[in-house]
Amino acid sequence: MINLNQFNTHKIIFLTLLMCFITLFSFAQQPTVNKQNFWSSVEYGGGIGLNFGDGFFSSSVSPNALYRFNPYVATGIGLNFSYSSQKDVFTSTVLGGSIIGLFNPYREVQISTEFEQLHVSRKFDDRFVTNLEEDYWYPALFLGAGYTSNNVTIGIRYDVLYDNDKSIYSEAWMPFVRFRF
Repeated sequence: MINLNQFNTHKIIFLTLLMCFITLFSFAQQPTVNKQNFWSSVEYGGGIGLNFGDGFFSSSVSPNALYRFNPYVATGIGLNFSYSSQKDVFTSTVLGGSIIGLFNPYREVQISTEFEQLHVSRKFDDRFVTNLEEDYWYPALFLGAGYTSNNVTIGIRYDVLYDNDKSIYSEAWMPFVRFRF
């Protein structure tokens, strides 16, 4: 017997990937674009983070690239890397990638989907947990909405596959700021 939550998760992943592929191939009837026009439609962006305190350190880098088909639709890929450590408590390394789909029904409004697949490697000090090491893959599927002004988008996104025990994020709801160049 299939678990209803598992069925919904597979259904959500399938629909998101289907939407990304439809977006990617929906402009197949247009004439071939020359290289100069292709690169003028590519946007780069991403994020960088640094956090430190009393015995704590965390850093992250997440570049991405998008191809803008028209003013309304864009799709692309991203990479993610982060490292965190708390002295005498844990170290964590996360590496992965993502597929991004953006839809702008109006110039200022952005609807986003992002499927992220991350490899998580955690090592804990034996004073805090009995399972000292964890290595696993974690999927995340974000649905978001934001306000865009020039090359900056501010919004909120929700991880529909959120798992409190496995996620590297503390909550399913997350604010975001996107920069594009």
